[in-house]
Amino acid sequence: MTTTEARTEPDHAPGTEPNGDQPAPAAAEAAPHTGHGHGQHGYSAQKDAHLKRLRRIEGQIRGLQRMVDEDVYCIDVLTQVSASTKALQSFALSLLEEHLRHCVAAAAEEGGTELEAKVAEATAAIARLLRS
Repeated sequence: MTTTEARTEPDHAPGTEPNGDQPAPAAAEAAPHTGHGHGQHGYSAQKDAHLKRLRRIEGQIRGLQRMVDEDVYCIDVLTQVSASTKALQSFALSLLEEHLRHCVAAAAEEGGTELEAKVAEATAAIARLLRS
């Protein structure tokens, strides 16, 4: 978090989800920070749009919880799972594009090991996306 970002306190206990559940293990593990040192991430210009998109995806996931709670037909739940998955994949591709245009492009201007590190980082991110 940068000093320009506002810090808000969650309306739920630390270490729990808003509904009181413990976070999934994968969600609790943070990826290592490998910023490029330029003060702003590539997605910063689109931050509001990204947050809006993530809230929409969050609504889809909450809808899935409700569907399971209400014993909705399996195929209907799977259809919603597919839609949620595609929405997350689309979001990930958008972030990747911004990373390439901003972070990798900035590293290309600097050259040297910074560029090599950013290309390796982007390659690893693409590999993770392909496995998901």
